[in-house]
Amino acid sequence: MEEFWPVADALAYLAGTWRIERSVRDLAGGDEGRFTGTAVLRPLPEEEGEGEGEGGLRYEESGTFVWRGTARAAGRVLRFLPGPAPGTADVRFADGRPFHDLDLTTGRHVAEHPCAADLYRGEFTVRGADRWRTVWRVAGPAKDLLLTTDYTRA
Repeated sequence: MEEFWPVADALAYLAGTWRIERSVRDLAGGDEGRFTGTAVLRPLPEEEGEGEGEGGLRYEESGTFVWRGTARAAGRVLRFLPGPAPGTADVRFADGRPFHDLDLTTGRHVAEHPCAADLYRGEFTVRGADRWRTVWRVAGPAKDLLLTTDYTRA
């Protein structure tokens, strides 16, 4: 049985620099890819916050994605804002659109995000003070993917 590591405050836990290893599997076509890089979560610049004293984090991911033998630079930016309950987070895309909620108080959380006709279902598990994982299953008419990401504190 897998044990999870409860986190009292998701934003405090996630702050810092993380090494990323991500596998991407196309379940329909059988292709597999890999992303390696870094995620840095630092205090959100004032101009990106939702309000005064918000206390959120800017998630900046950068690295190399290899797909079908071709390597290319890849990255993304997200905003992690304080959630509705103490210790939780509200994750948003860089432009402010909602992505998903995040509650790590039990060490495990499941979130969903509809994207057009596809559905993203993510499971977040905390495995210790310096390790966590996300597993996203993306299913729908446009995508059939499994993305597994391991984060290790740098």
